[in-house]
Amino acid sequence: MDPLATSAAHWPLRTIREDAMALRIPTLRQRRLGAELRRMREQAGFGGSQLARLLGVTPALVSQMEIGKSAVSVARLHQIAEACMCSNVPLVEALAGMARERETGWWEEYSLRLPTDLLDVAAIEAHAQRIVTYSITFLPGLLQTPAYAASVFARAIPPLPQPDVDLRLAFRLRRQQIVRSGATPYTAFIHEAALRMQFSGPEALAEQLGALIDHSESRDISVRVVPFKIESLPGPSENFVYVAGPVPELDTVQIDISFGCPLFDSPSDLASYREILDRMASVALSEDDSRDFIRSIKKEIEGNHE
Repeated sequence: MDPLATSAAHWPLRTIREDAMALRIPTLRQRRLGAELRRMREQAGFGGSQLARLLGVTPALVSQMEIGKSAVSVARLHQIAEACMCSNVPLVEALAGMARERETGWWEEYSLRLPTDLLDVAAIEAHAQRIVTYSITFLPGLLQTPAYAASVFARAIPPLPQPDVDLRLAFRLRRQQIVRSGATPYTAFIHEAALRMQFSGPEALAEQLGALIDHSESRDISVRVVPFKIESLPGPSENFVYVAGPVPELDTVQIDISFGCPLFDSPSDLASYREILDRMASVALSEDDSRDFIRSIKKEIEGNHE
């Protein structure tokens, strides 16, 4: 049966909760939930007005749900999935989990003091099933020592005031807990260029490389080096983070650029970065060889500094 022929009477009208939350400022997770609902609708071939008619609501409410400004209850989510004939049960259940979320994350403590994109990075990491990073200019933020991280922040353009450097450092160290605790499996692909870049001088870099070796021996942390000898660059020319969600459709890619941390989650972008990571895994040194390689660079730096 054509779902557009289904009577709107089968669907409940706008709920009290939807009314109360209509004007909220959406979080990253709420925006992502809305974006997935939009994709679900578009895959069904419906316009916003068509879906609104099926649900017995206004087109404006559909629009508000899809940009995260109006709350979506679990019941409403299932109604939308049924109306859009979405048979991807794991995806629907994962989205239902997002719809149930009520608690705010620790990063909200920084909401008035740090840029929103930094808070968004912490949010996607906190909900990650697995994190994979690729670093070509500086070592992964989730594994940086305080001295190394402070040096990276201090070289921002335009320069940051010292209180802002201290604030970013505290925020980064808090983010690191999810990896250092072993709560989330983590893989770091690190280009040799990042291993040799002396943001913080030879002594601090040697300390950082030593810490990196220690981290690589943790059960849930994998460090693999991409050496200069690789014939071609196996990935992009910027650092990026691949965050795996509860289902592949909810994965996210975050790219480091000079003026922000843009996020990408379209199916085509995710497919491209999965291919990049597969290529990276095929050319990077093994974990054991990577540790030996990092030790050799550390020894070289310490020898040159004597």
